[in-house]
Amino acid sequence: MSPQHTEFVKRNEPYVAGFGDKASLPMPPSKKLIIVTCMDARLDPAAHLGLKEGDAHVIRNAGGNAKDELRSIIVSQRLLGTREIAVFHHTGCGMLTFASDDIRSIVKDAAKGDTTVSARVDAIDFLEFKDLEESVKEDVAWLKSEPLILPETTVTGWVYDVNDGKVTQVV
Repeated sequence: MSPQHTEFVKRNEPYVAGFGDKASLPMPPSKKLIIVTCMDARLDPAAHLGLKEGDAHVIRNAGGNAKDELRSIIVSQRLLGTREIAVFHHTGCGMLTFASDDIRSIVKDAAKGDTTVSARVDAIDFLEFKDLEESVKEDVAWLKSEPLILPETTVTGWVYDVNDGKVTQVV
């Protein structure tokens, strides 16, 4: 299999052909909304929430952990006017399947004897979780208590089901 980047320009051509007036979209998201969600390739937040380009900031990371995204949330709120945050975790998430020590061992084993790699990976909290709904509740509670999040922010928590595409509000 050839590297995927070799196809980017070709795959971009249909998008460019239908680009239309998207250059006129303002930088701030029109719905004043931030979606924090997982990087899982099975998730398409715009599609499953009926959003279009320009509607929301979609911020993704492994597990959709809000703590991992504070920098981006601050920029979104303070410079671009967002006032609502929706946290989305999902069924079948890989973050339910391991502990930080597991991935630390994998990284260290791949770099045997490299003390720099060992020290760096030991300093990382991979923010895994064992209970899906509880992880959503914890993220929402953390956002609501974080002093750098604007106090007037509406924060909700959701679960996306990868088996049927349904979203369910948890908090």
